[in-house]
Amino acid sequence: MMGLTIDKISIGQSASFTKTISESDVYGFAGITGDLNPAHINEQAAAQSMFKGRIAHGMLCASLISTVLGMHLPGAGTIYMKQDLKFTAPVYFGDTITATCTVVDKNNEKNRVTLECIVTNQKGDKVIIGEALVMPPK
Repeated sequence: MMGLTIDKISIGQSASFTKTISESDVYGFAGITGDLNPAHINEQAAAQSMFKGRIAHGMLCASLISTVLGMHLPGAGTIYMKQDLKFTAPVYFGDTITATCTVVDKNNEKNRVTLECIVTNQKGDKVIIGEALVMPPK
């Protein structure tokens, strides 16, 4: 099943995806990407950091935005074209984060949709803010 076409998308429409970030998520991401930064995988080193413990990779957390775009809004068949991100707070192992994407602009002629992207933790703190440009399926 394909996602929403541009004529089925409206300004203000939103979708979310929630996930609890586990130690295995972080180690799996580290293995896939090769990002073995001690901030993510070395408890002793991370305890001495400004975060006082291990944190999840920012891009692991940002990848939940991709889940929203590719699976929910617009959904399957969407082409992810551009992303602007600002990492505003750390995500710790065991945090439950929610990525929410909200349509803020549409260009029907070019078949493009711009979405505000906000990732929050279980306390409601914004951990990532940004904007995405996608091409919904035709």
